[in-house]
Amino acid sequence: MLDLLTLLAEGRTLQQIAHDWDLEPGTVRIYAARLRRYLGADTNPQAVYLACRAGILDGRPQRHGDHAGYEAHRKRGETPCDDCRAGEKAHRARYATPRKRQTAPERP
Repeated sequence: MLDLLTLLAEGRTLQQIAHDWDLEPGTVRIYAARLRRYLGADTNPQAVYLACRAGILDGRPQRHGDHAGYEAHRKRGETPCDDCRAGEKAHRARYATPRKRQTAPERP
């Protein structure tokens, strides 16, 4: 995902990235959508902006206490601070998809 983010930051289009990676454009669009969801962005440029602001692309953290700050710590190989850990927990809770509960089949 970091490779995709880096190429988007360089101004490459999804079609160009798909061609370079020998993938279908739809596959790269799915990767980009996952990346946007992961960063909490609505558009690819916003994802690049949030990644830069969080220090994911340039390695310098500029925010703490949220998901992006947590990822900046992880990218640099650091142990995330308590505020960033709590922000990551809140992020996961907000974007977690509920799982269906398995029920045992009824016996006759």
